[in-house]
Amino acid sequence: MKKEFDKFEQLLMDSFYAAIKAADPHKVVAPHIPVNFEGRVIVVGAGKAAASMAAAVEEAWPNKELTGVVITRHGYSEPTKKIRVLEASHPIPDESNLYATQEMMKMVDQLHEGDLMLALISGGGSALLSMPVEGVTIDHIRQVTSDLLKSGVPIDQINAVRKHVSQVKGGRLALAARAKGADVLALIISDSVGDNPSDIASGPCAEDFSTYADALWYLSQAKVEAPKEILEHLRNGARGINAETPKIGDVRMRSVKNKIIANSFKGLQSASSFFKEKGMRPVIIGDNIVGEAKAAAQQVSRKVRLELSKPRRKPVVLLSGGECTVTLSHGRIGKGGPCQEFLLALANELRGENIYAIAADTDGVDGNVECAGAMLRPDSMTRATYLNMDAAQYLKEHNAHAFFAKLGDLLDTGPTRTNINDYRAILIP
Repeated sequence: MKKEFDKFEQLLMDSFYAAIKAADPHKVVAPHIPVNFEGRVIVVGAGKAAASMAAAVEEAWPNKELTGVVITRHGYSEPTKKIRVLEASHPIPDESNLYATQEMMKMVDQLHEGDLMLALISGGGSALLSMPVEGVTIDHIRQVTSDLLKSGVPIDQINAVRKHVSQVKGGRLALAARAKGADVLALIISDSVGDNPSDIASGPCAEDFSTYADALWYLSQAKVEAPKEILEHLRNGARGINAETPKIGDVRMRSVKNKIIANSFKGLQSASSFFKEKGMRPVIIGDNIVGEAKAAAQQVSRKVRLELSKPRRKPVVLLSGGECTVTLSHGRIGKGGPCQEFLLALANELRGENIYAIAADTDGVDGNVECAGAMLRPDSMTRATYLNMDAAQYLKEHNAHAFFAKLGDLLDTGPTRTNINDYRAILIP
């Protein structure tokens, strides 16, 4: 039942790639490489953009003797000559993550006074960097990560827990380098609302704003029963027995720099310029839309209705970014992710309206399925009715993936090797 893209659908797809281009590591990394640094450089890092960032470092610094290890998601690798790329599991870590992180830390152990640790950080690094504290196993991390993701709590709360049971997150990667006397420069492609380095990949090179007590509170609020080993470690930390993550003003974090080199807003600006060139009127709603995907769609639908009520001399495009969540209520385990659920909720709110829309994760993977997101067309709900599909029921079951799959409207981009969070564009002809 899938048809070829028409003019407006193609424009939406092209705008998605325009946003991604603004975060292409091969374009954004080079301006921030300290090419005049004469000392030894060891490159480490983790995230869905880690391999392409490593390749970009080698391109920008061809005559520099480089070595190191970076970790990326399975399928997101890219050829490099000097920097070793290891693939691991995402979003639920396994033994491959533990091995890769241990290999990366072996490189950190080789640092000396006057060296530079160049850290390449991007979204996805929280799961990829998995080296638990003593007494906690990777299976414990798998369990608590899975339960927290299903709970629908904000990512910063999930990261607060992960930071406090990790040897590398929450600034501890930087501390390991500083203990060797090395300087630290972290180049970061942000997938986090607010672009706080502490939030991206659980801030391996940044001061941490959360505490052991916070981690315990978030687990309680999420109603997640963490393994007793994790709870014991967190409780000991809250009592002051285990060392806290580094905080603002920690002298050990001197000579550590974190630089955001790409983010969601730059992607939206790029998409906005693209639509202007096509004679349309783009409106950036914001790059900070968070919360439940269904609620976000209801909020955005009101802005769409407002635009529909106005006279238009040219098509209008509403652009937004951010990171929504999906809470799997009543034990339901649907397929899809926040982008697909957002789009299904939007379709349910605006059924019958003459709009086109795209919602896709810029890393190429939305939630628990291997697709970036989906496309909404003016006739989507009509086609769904023809197929006896109840959009409201699919939404209730958090099964947006099946809905758009049956319509033939899923977007499969494959790995983009970057990550600046969700991209959403609603085109009103």
